[in-house]
Amino acid sequence: MNYQIINQLNDLQRVCSLARDADVVMLDTEFVRTRTFYPQLGLIQLFDGENLSLIDPQALDEMSPFVELLQDTSVLKVLHACGEDIEVFKNSFGCVPFPMVDTQIMAAFLGYGLSTGFAALAQDLLGVELDKSESRTDWLARPLSQKQLEYAAADVFYLLPMYEQLLERVTKAGWWEAAQQESELLSDKRVRVSDPECAYLDIKGAWQLKPRELAVLKPLATWRYNEAVKRDLALNFVIRENDLLTIARLALRSPKRMEEEGIDPHVIRRHSSKIITLVKAAQQTPPDQYPAKIVPLMDYPGYKQLFKKLKDEVKNVSQTSGLAAEFLASKKQINQLLNWVWFEDKDPAKLPDLMQSWRQPLLGNKLLALV
Repeated sequence: MNYQIINQLNDLQRVCSLARDADVVMLDTEFVRTRTFYPQLGLIQLFDGENLSLIDPQALDEMSPFVELLQDTSVLKVLHACGEDIEVFKNSFGCVPFPMVDTQIMAAFLGYGLSTGFAALAQDLLGVELDKSESRTDWLARPLSQKQLEYAAADVFYLLPMYEQLLERVTKAGWWEAAQQESELLSDKRVRVSDPECAYLDIKGAWQLKPRELAVLKPLATWRYNEAVKRDLALNFVIRENDLLTIARLALRSPKRMEEEGIDPHVIRRHSSKIITLVKAAQQTPPDQYPAKIVPLMDYPGYKQLFKKLKDEVKNVSQTSGLAAEFLASKKQINQLLNWVWFEDKDPAKLPDLMQSWRQPLLGNKLLALV
């Protein structure tokens, strides 16, 4: 496993040019995401079948040759469990690899578990036991050790024979096009921009609040989201969800009351004046402008019986298709379909997963008929 470290622009241009001559390249990233809103890119691994490159983005001011490779539609990019890698590319370079396929998704079409890890797949398909002890390392630190570099290189070196085996089997089973569609759907979801005005809907426990309390939570959640993006800080490092719910439920309007209710002292010191301003303004909201009460789907009449019917149909299709029921339609995806029919008037601009690409003819249309 010979690899080269790329930290000069002329070397980056050379390896990216060679990669663009290939039909398929293996890609991976190493990043750190502990306190930040966005993942922090530490290393990029690229393997075109002949040249294995470890690209150091910290040493390079100019990354356009790599960006051009990401956007080159004549080269298929192969990644494994690429969700966060997609976020890394989008945040770092303003684009995502296209076209792209995820070997974890390819494996799911062959009956592997939805979250089968790279090491487990390498062991099963290649008989190779990988050392994953460096998975939690600090990839932003320099210099990187020999062990770290070898760990990173292995992730793309073994990805190629893994991909080749999976491709042969997926193609033979008739799922290759579906695997590409599912990979693209995953990529689209990862780069979808959240609406800060709807951030309150993502807070666990928001459904327990009354509309008057939601009127307070909504601007607080929007402020927290914008603050997190601005400071590149994980949401809960701005203020924890439970603290946000407590402030909204009790409409806390003084540092003393916040302290009495157990709000994080750091939050009180840094943000209490802003929070109090938002709470006071929200309390002026006319009742006819309160957000609607959040009613969990499971509380709607007939939900449990209908959900069971839908799950039974998923099991039927699972048996005939050979695909795992959870892969065909997770609970979240079934609920997404119900929400689309019941509350979004089947808006074509908000198609649920089950009414898109390969799932629609295989399963989605049947479930829609039952709903």
